[in-house]
Amino acid sequence: MTQPVITCTNVWKLFGPNPEAFLKKMPAGLSYEDIRQQGYIAGVKDVSLSVGRGEMLVIMGLSGSGKSTLVRCLTRLHEITGGTIEVEGQDIGVLSEKELIELRRRKMGMVFQSFGLLPHRTVLQNVAFPLEMRGQDRHERRKRALEVIELVGLSGREDYYPRELSGGQQQRVGIARSLAIEPDIWFLDEPFSALDPLIRREMQDEFLRLQGMLGKTIVFITHDFDEALRLADRIAIMKDGAVEQCDTPDKIVLQPATEYVSKFTEDIDKARVVHAGALAGAVNGSALTGSPVAARSTIHSLARLLVNDDRDKLPVADDKGMVIGALDRQSALDVLLGQG
Repeated sequence: MTQPVITCTNVWKLFGPNPEAFLKKMPAGLSYEDIRQQGYIAGVKDVSLSVGRGEMLVIMGLSGSGKSTLVRCLTRLHEITGGTIEVEGQDIGVLSEKELIELRRRKMGMVFQSFGLLPHRTVLQNVAFPLEMRGQDRHERRKRALEVIELVGLSGREDYYPRELSGGQQQRVGIARSLAIEPDIWFLDEPFSALDPLIRREMQDEFLRLQGMLGKTIVFITHDFDEALRLADRIAIMKDGAVEQCDTPDKIVLQPATEYVSKFTEDIDKARVVHAGALAGAVNGSALTGSPVAARSTIHSLARLLVNDDRDKLPVADDKGMVIGALDRQSALDVLLGQG
């Protein structure tokens, strides 16, 4: 992973009458249910993870798993009960209110499931609003707002009001507004869940396009495993406030760490998720022949080649064409067709 931008260490968020005192005297190893029986709810339970620069970490889980609570802790919308959260090496728990507001205004963009648009303001005015709150010059904020409106594909609708836009267009305005401040870190809490499936897919495509252009550090919440697999560099799966597994989509699918994670993956077409690079082993002096396959290629996209090729091992190359490993053809066929 690249240099961490966000680092959580043993983070707890307990809800109850006196959470700090309870956490100090709480015996180690208590389950979520044990804690609940003591009169407390573990919204976040001893979470340690990092988010690298330019990485998209998707946090997923069912309703009540703690994913939204965790993100609110990362932005200090919730004060944590224990542990530390650092943003670019700075412990955000010790920041004054003024310093925290400045951090959010300068470094963080947030998009939530409810679009939160101001109904009496146009698209342009909505997008420029955070720049207005920052005190930016009117000409400069208009120029920046127009840039991000074009970026999200809403040119020509600058003077529309939210009621005149579709759900997908309203979501694009929300995304543009959060991008207007040029955040280094972008938090998105189920931003597409209110959209119908076709628009949701289009917004995922748009989001991937924007990330390819901008390279933001992103924490994205969803309860949709297919969406997580499509968007994530890594996925953190939560249950009862704890992270069950945090890994790449390939490893989540191939090597689920717990029975709970395994349930998420059992109906997934693994061949559409697993990449050749994830299955590639060391060359170890093997005489690899023929054209290499791209490490980024999914096993599904290589299906015809795998079925028709007679090589036991296929060279795997990175984006620069350099061979980085050997793909065992039988292992790949097992992913494609199912073992046995």
